[in-house]
Amino acid sequence: MSEPNLTPQTDIKIQAAASPLRCLIGAIISGGMGYAMYSLMIAIATNFASKPLHSINPLVIKISSAVRTLVVGVVALGSGIFSIVAIGLLALGVQLLVQQLTKENSSEN
Repeated sequence: MSEPNLTPQTDIKIQAAASPLRCLIGAIISGGMGYAMYSLMIAIATNFASKPLHSINPLVIKISSAVRTLVVGVVALGSGIFSIVAIGLLALGVQLLVQQLTKENSSEN
């Protein structure tokens, strides 16, 4: 009734080992992206502030204010996440470096 699976399984997962250099490179990339998002957030907020709303309808003013706040908030959230990831990767790189140095010192004794 049930036939055996004739296709070979190719789900071999290779996990790369973390190293201080990889963590440093990842932290630099993430920090750069966080800074780019921060610069974008400042540009968007400045653009919104320099162009006031031209409407007398209170509903239009409330909706557009909410949309502007959401746009700036989402970009700020992205900036914060990339910055926190950069700090975490930098801390992981320091931790791995300290572990490698203490491992070498303990193996010498």
